[in-house]
Amino acid sequence: MKNYEQIIKEASKKFELLLEKQLKRVEQINEEKDFTDYSKLDNIIIGIVGGDGIGPSITNAAHMILEELLKEDKNSGKITFKVIDGLTIENRVKENSPIPKDVLQELKKCHVILKGPTTTPRQGDPWPNIESANVAMRKELDLFANVRPVKVPDEGIDWVFFRENTEGSYALGSDGIKVCDDLVMDFCVTTLEGSRRIAKAAFEHARKTGRKRVTAVTKANVVKTTDGLFLDVCREVAKDYPEITFDDWYIDIMTAKLIDKKRRTDFEVFVLPNLYGDILTDEAAEFQGGVGTAGSANIGKRYAMFEAIHGSAPRMVQEGRDIYADPSSMIRASVMLLEHIGFTEKAQKLARALDKCMYEERKLVVTGRSNGATTIDYAKYVLENIK
Repeated sequence: MKNYEQIIKEASKKFELLLEKQLKRVEQINEEKDFTDYSKLDNIIIGIVGGDGIGPSITNAAHMILEELLKEDKNSGKITFKVIDGLTIENRVKENSPIPKDVLQELKKCHVILKGPTTTPRQGDPWPNIESANVAMRKELDLFANVRPVKVPDEGIDWVFFRENTEGSYALGSDGIKVCDDLVMDFCVTTLEGSRRIAKAAFEHARKTGRKRVTAVTKANVVKTTDGLFLDVCREVAKDYPEITFDDWYIDIMTAKLIDKKRRTDFEVFVLPNLYGDILTDEAAEFQGGVGTAGSANIGKRYAMFEAIHGSAPRMVQEGRDIYADPSSMIRASVMLLEHIGFTEKAQKLARALDKCMYEERKLVVTGRSNGATTIDYAKYVLENIK
């Protein structure tokens, strides 16, 4: 007979520490201040973080474009670029931390961050089980809203996804408990205010952009407690926006409806817990040309971070093909960064140039190999089309 009493006691101690940490986080969320007003800043600091894998290659390309677009603002002192190195898998493993301390200190000196992909160790990799740098950054900087637009005019697709960033099934991804050899447990976290602020962000975006529908995606029929709270809060927030239609779908059927040509054009703004948002936005990006073409925004009240939605592709680096990586995702992220800090006209110019290069002219095509354009040449091609 196994000593279940001792096993439960030891696991309970670990769970108690997790609960204490999360309750303190709830207090911090409830004490949040207003969003940063970039128009009132004399100097906006943009952090440039290459990450690892193909990250430095595609981030450098996007940085080059931003430097050109914001040349006058940089010269006037309105914009400062801060290049932050060190967010590599090697440095993170060396410190046994998802974000090295010196890197985190530099990140907190910025207002917005353009970040390249980073490698997250998985089972069987030669790296130890450290937390995702993305997840850690979202928690450290409280970047609660992951915003991912997907637009394919020819298909009638114009979606914006508001994925909760700091809670859900990923919040304690590296803090699961091994109860015994026969039982391990992970945890899903949902808070009242965490759900409210992402729901409010989705509805506010719909109101500001003239969109008329917000759709919550959960599995509240099965995951009744956490998903149930998320859905209840969305319903409550919806009452403050009577001009906007609110509905909810379950994640399994929603993945099907995105490929249903008769129904998918009905959707406009989605609001989702972390895990479902991760899955659905990757599916949605395929309509736009794949995850390599999609950028995303990670928004908090004080900080904001913009990135590609794909991984670091270490195999491309091993094969010497990182110089042929597609920078479109980082350029899309740069469009969102410009919009966020108030440079709307320049953001629109960059978006039009990228659309022209990707879908219309296609004088240069990135294949990821030597039979296509290099990363930098493609970035220069986009620059040439900015008017």
